[in-house]
Amino acid sequence: MAPEQACGDNEQLTSATDAYGLGAVFYQLLTGHPPFAGGTTYETVRLVLETEPRQPRLWNPKIDRELSTICLKCLEKDPKRRYSSALALAEDLEHWLKHEPIRAKRSGFFNRARKWVRRNPSNAVLAMLLVVLAAGLAVMSWKRGREAARPIPGKSVAVLPFENLSRDPDSAYFADGIQEEILTRLASIADLKVISRISTQQYQGKPRNLAEIAKQLGVANILEGSLQKAADQVRVNVQLINARTESHLWADTYDRKLTDIFSVESEIAKRIAESLQAKLTGRQEQALAVKPTNDPEAYDAYLRGLAFQARSRFPYYSPEAAAKAASFFERAVQLDSHFSIAWAQLSRADALIAFIRIGANNAARREAAKRALENAQKLAPNSPETLLALGYYRFQVLRDYGAAKTTFDRVSKMLPGSSEVPTALGRIAQRDGHWNESVAHFEQAIVLDPRNVELVMGAGWTYVRLRQFPAALRLYDQALDIAPNHPGVTAAKAAVYQGQGNLQQAARFLSEINEHTPSGAMILAKIVQLRLERNYGESVRLLEARLAQFKYESPYWKNFDQMYLALIQRIAGDTAGAKANAERARNTLEQLYRDQPDDGYLSGWLSYAYALMEETELALKLVEHAITVVPRSKDAVIGPAIEENLAFIQMMLGENSLAISTLTQLLQTPY
Repeated sequence: MAPEQACGDNEQLTSATDAYGLGAVFYQLLTGHPPFAGGTTYETVRLVLETEPRQPRLWNPKIDRELSTICLKCLEKDPKRRYSSALALAEDLEHWLKHEPIRAKRSGFFNRARKWVRRNPSNAVLAMLLVVLAAGLAVMSWKRGREAARPIPGKSVAVLPFENLSRDPDSAYFADGIQEEILTRLASIADLKVISRISTQQYQGKPRNLAEIAKQLGVANILEGSLQKAADQVRVNVQLINARTESHLWADTYDRKLTDIFSVESEIAKRIAESLQAKLTGRQEQALAVKPTNDPEAYDAYLRGLAFQARSRFPYYSPEAAAKAASFFERAVQLDSHFSIAWAQLSRADALIAFIRIGANNAARREAAKRALENAQKLAPNSPETLLALGYYRFQVLRDYGAAKTTFDRVSKMLPGSSEVPTALGRIAQRDGHWNESVAHFEQAIVLDPRNVELVMGAGWTYVRLRQFPAALRLYDQALDIAPNHPGVTAAKAAVYQGQGNLQQAARFLSEINEHTPSGAMILAKIVQLRLERNYGESVRLLEARLAQFKYESPYWKNFDQMYLALIQRIAGDTAGAKANAERARNTLEQLYRDQPDDGYLSGWLSYAYALMEETELALKLVEHAITVVPRSKDAVIGPAIEENLAFIQMMLGENSLAISTLTQLLQTPY
């Protein structure tokens, strides 16, 4: 919509108005982003009227300068400064395709085209579409050629999982931990592209085609290694290989005591940097040589904590693994109270558990996260590990997204090779409603962690909230290529098809789900599917069987299923059953709510319970309080979801017009 249309000035509508609309499409074709996108229609209109579009080359530096100029001329605020017609725009595009100066003498093609348009003016639209299509295809072909020709940086490396040669198979955590510690050191080197651990884990214990692995990860070099641990002795074998030529750049064996394992990690990281001729600053050399603790038992507990931390996230979130990670970090700092990195990891573990809300003692978890952070800050206030913990504390405990962003921006300069920092910035951008910025951060993280399903899903999740379903499906397909049958991706893809109204396609992904399915996301997708199919009886049977037979890791998650059951019973007409299950859920939710009354998410669920118990006035009061505490301006993810709860309660009160009005606004809101 051009500015003159946004103002409702119909007398000013000309062919230049059409050039603006086509320019907006052209802009998104080139950059993957609309020229203006606010959180609401009002905000978008304000941007159209008051701001200039971002230079296309800032989104994608490969866009030709003249093509960028053509596009931006279409989007001039003043119609007199735009192309006056589709033909004028087509002419410049024709010159660009021929590598001629734009606004040059008309070609014979366009002289003929002008006569054709004069004979039938309606053909101008078709002419414009044909030329833009040609331009679009040329740009995409050009971009594909540039992408294919883009060289893999020589200063790039992936550290594959170390083979555990120890007699005790339970020592695998130690090999994983050493790999993680080497990667952490390498991530501080700005001159080096380093692939994060999650992307390399799928190659563990499998036959290795190094050239193919390097291609999949986008690196030139591979570090392979093995580790053997016995009593207080450890042997580490490593070899750095140029994947294209399969030539050994460097290899070594380290026989050390456990107390000297840190020097091994530092030496390996430094030898990699030297072999790849990566430049090191003084600060980066210090980061490589850090020795976090003198206590091998404390370090052992720390590595066990890292192993459970990784296990807690894949293939779906595990509260039990997260709690075990926290307990091992706690053990590490009990053994060595000066172990700053362990304090930082303990703070992060407690903050995440509180953020996911997996227990009734969240206030205690938040306080524990604060204490651990304060200890880390006393010992190493400016270390990247402490600052990461501070960023997560501000994000997940304080919900202060502005302060969290400032912290992660600072860490990004200290850990340029870490995918974790842009991932955190992407999630914060979502909360702020900066959706395009969120996608950009996730794409940056994916470069450093290309086989990380969680990152690909994060970008897909953002597109779902923007209701750009085709883009989301492409990313989910990419995630399934990495991890076939991943439950979270499967559920997400089914949900997209449900959102499109394609229930038959969605059902294909949900046919194997039953009451024992571990993934809560897949259970929810199945319940939604049955509800949309009006198959309430099967939905009730599934949830009742799950509540009776499934072993939940947290009563909080059992509470979700109880609420879904109450909702389905209410829809199916079983008012008594709905009240009974809603009351059971209410008892748990009220306990959690007392622990954190300003948690809008909990307020929303509790208001649902009250509504299903037909305590609608209490439900309305609570959801209105939640909207005040967490408005969409404060949290663009949870805020609109609470407003959806409001629409549900308005419907329960018989206020259908109000409910429809609320839903109409939400249809224009990304969430």
